[in-house]
Amino acid sequence: MKDLLDGYPVITQIPVAWGEMDALNHVNNVVYFRYFETARLEYFSHIGMMEELARTQVGPVLSETSCRYKLPITYPDTLHVGSRVVEMQDDRIIMEYAIYSEKLGAISTIGTAKGVMFDFKKNRKAGVSESVKQHIIALQPELAEDLNAVQ
Repeated sequence: MKDLLDGYPVITQIPVAWGEMDALNHVNNVVYFRYFETARLEYFSHIGMMEELARTQVGPVLSETSCRYKLPITYPDTLHVGSRVVEMQDDRIIMEYAIYSEKLGAISTIGTAKGVMFDFKKNRKAGVSESVKQHIIALQPELAEDLNAVQ
């Protein structure tokens, strides 16, 4: 597993619940977006995003998401969802996810999400704060050059 999720600094473990299965005996397609959400929030926890949102009322809103299903997941299983930032622009963060299935011993699903920073007090887009950028660089030093180019 470690090799397959290499490059993902945050890995979230999620047990598959019986209720996530659909009539075709595999995890329903919409559930994967919940898995991505759980992983995204754990990544945000690592970079202090939620604390900053509480303090400044500026945080990301999901503007786009995608999912590529490679292998069906079934109950019981334990998933490991890798998350990372792959691109940052002045006002948005693009993340990537990979779901590793313990039962299958393989990556079952990959996904992306674009979060646009939003100022909830002023009701308009906002920029990615310097603090968030620096926390991302601390977690993913390989992004330092790309993030500095955005500034």
